[in-house]
Amino acid sequence: MSTTWFVGADWLAEHIDDPEIQIIDARMASPGQEDRNVAQEYLNGHIPGAVFFDIEALSDHTSPLPHMLPRPETFAVAMRELGVNQDKHLIVYDEGNLFSAPRAWWMLRTFGVEKVSILGGGLAGWQRDDLLLEEGAVELPEGEFNAAFNPEAVVKVTDVLWQAMKIRRKLLMPARLHVLTQKLMNLAQVYVADIFPEH
Repeated sequence: MSTTWFVGADWLAEHIDDPEIQIIDARMASPGQEDRNVAQEYLNGHIPGAVFFDIEALSDHTSPLPHMLPRPETFAVAMRELGVNQDKHLIVYDEGNLFSAPRAWWMLRTFGVEKVSILGGGLAGWQRDDLLLEEGAVELPEGEFNAAFNPEAVVKVTDVLWQAMKIRRKLLMPARLHVLTQKLMNLAQVYVADIFPEH
């Protein structure tokens, strides 16, 4: 199966019943909105069949830093409990602002999932197309997931600075942008592709 970086709402609507597709709701409150109950928002309405990928709960809470990656075995257990199968094509989405879906995409790729795409436009785009939502939690059978950590997906600040000095043409981009144009997405793909080639 060919996997692209992004899929559209029309594509997902057409493939939503494909047994090789799994949908992941990765909504997360952005800074200044910490009082939101995103888990409840998921229960109030999500793309049909989507499980809730709680980035906060899936972080390493033993670290003093926020949202650090959990241990591979911890992540694998959480994915199995959600019913996520690492061999399927996973479609992740957020509200449509690309705030948290790229983070979920990166976490899944870092722990060995090869087929992951982001829903372009997110939940907002899905709703703009008047596509149906589903309420309540989605309960799936236990998934098959064995995390294999990719050390090349994580670098230290010193590594980034060293590479920036060596190769001045490389592009550095903040991981969380509220608005990311198609041109910037295309540029970002060129650099990320060195670590995560498309399949």
